[in-house]
Amino acid sequence: MTIHVAQPRQAQPVSPQACPALVLNADYRPLSYYPLSLWSWQDTIKAVCLDRVNIVSHYDRTIRSPGAEIRLPSVVSLKTFIQPSREPAFTRFNVFLRDRFCCQYCGAREDLTFDHVIPRSKGGLTTWGNVVAACSPCNVRKADRLPAQVKMFPLQNPMRRACMICMPMAGCSRPITCMKAGWIIFTGTASWSRDRGTFRPAMRWQP
Repeated sequence: MTIHVAQPRQAQPVSPQACPALVLNADYRPLSYYPLSLWSWQDTIKAVCLDRVNIVSHYDRTIRSPGAEIRLPSVVSLKTFIQPSREPAFTRFNVFLRDRFCCQYCGAREDLTFDHVIPRSKGGLTTWGNVVAACSPCNVRKADRLPAQVKMFPLQNPMRRACMICMPMAGCSRPITCMKAGWIIFTGTASWSRDRGTFRPAMRWQP
């Protein structure tokens, strides 16, 4: 009788492209949260070779050249502090984040679009104070009319939020999809609750 012994499967090697590095400022806070400050492995290795960053942690993945073998950095910190911007960039994502990914007219969370509270046809500007998240049905219903004409007023006054308010917070409905397990203590998010659709904040790690 012949007995066949199954050979254990070897883990597939992780591509370097799947190993970006989280970039921290010199105070060990991410340079940005949305989007999360990441560098490709090539840019990270270049920064290491130029002595511009400190390596905080590594991946298990290594890369090899004819004369060297290097473990890919998972987290790096800048050696020179960069003063973060106090004003968040005006982007579609940041507007949705400010409005908690919620239509500002009916509360829906699906099929979100931009809406100018004062329509552009009536002189409205594309600014923090005049743009809100709105679902497509509400946007179509409101059209290019003023809020008083259709009795549609935003649930909260549009306003510009400081960068710290645009960080992960309870009620946010979008995860950081590229989050690596070893980054959690640096980003201030302990876990993403898929059931509740919220972030659970964690204490920030101090160097």
